[in-house]
Amino acid sequence: MTSPTPVIHTGFSVTTGELPGGGRPSEDRIHQAPEAVIVLDGVSTVSDDQPRGGWYAQMLGEHLVAGLNDAPDVDLRQLLESAIATMVRDHGLVPGASPAATVSILRHCGDRIDTLVLADSPVVAFTTSGQIRQVRDDRLARLVADRPELTAYQAALRSGRGFDNPGHRVLLQQLRAHQMLHVNQQVPGGYWVAEAVPEAARHAVVRSWPTSDITDILVMTDGVSSGVEDYGLYSSWEEMAGACRAQGPGHVVRTIHEAEATDSDGRRWPRYKCHDDKALAHLRFISAPGQTS
Repeated sequence: MTSPTPVIHTGFSVTTGELPGGGRPSEDRIHQAPEAVIVLDGVSTVSDDQPRGGWYAQMLGEHLVAGLNDAPDVDLRQLLESAIATMVRDHGLVPGASPAATVSILRHCGDRIDTLVLADSPVVAFTTSGQIRQVRDDRLARLVADRPELTAYQAALRSGRGFDNPGHRVLLQQLRAHQMLHVNQQVPGGYWVAEAVPEAARHAVVRSWPTSDITDILVMTDGVSSGVEDYGLYSSWEEMAGACRAQGPGHVVRTIHEAEATDSDGRRWPRYKCHDDKALAHLRFISAPGQTS
């Protein structure tokens, strides 16, 4: 699902690309407010019980949009904390047993651009001087990087045992159990995600830049960032941004998805599953409505 025609905001245009990872609807979401874009990656509970991560990402995104409409200049951490608290109150969510979502928010406030990232959905900005500004939250990646289960499942995939091997599933369940000991808690090596603990929002990564310094921004879920960081399909963030400008973010997400299909058992690129959901928003900052800078 793509938006081939840019949506023009006061100071920027937005095009998007989205694809589900498998046979069910995507749990990634892209929401837009008058001067903001929100990208969420829904994270489900261990079981297939309802509600799922896609429901959480949809509802949380709607609360974030409503909050920005009510108070366009609100502190982004405060905005997210309030939205999570509303989810907990309205739906009786319980920490550790709730679906969850990563959150990335990009907001244009006149001469300033603000961004917030909670968990692994990065924001990559490109400056007028040719520099790159990355906003990332890598705490979860650091938590699992040295786990023996991670090394074991990567070795199993490289040997051809595939995603459907029972041993692969057991190793992933062990990794998940380790993660759950560290999520949304003040513990060494912990990480934070939007779930049922509003305080998690206070630990989000935030950055601001002068609007005049920025030309393009990519906001994406990890199913898209893997195209640069894991697969090397795009040799750099600049190359991915160039593809968005020339062919659109829909083309980018399809390119990544099709490459994964050529490695259907995970031998070349060991990963959790063959395809992840993918969502990508490309923002181009413009000098006046309807004019590309």
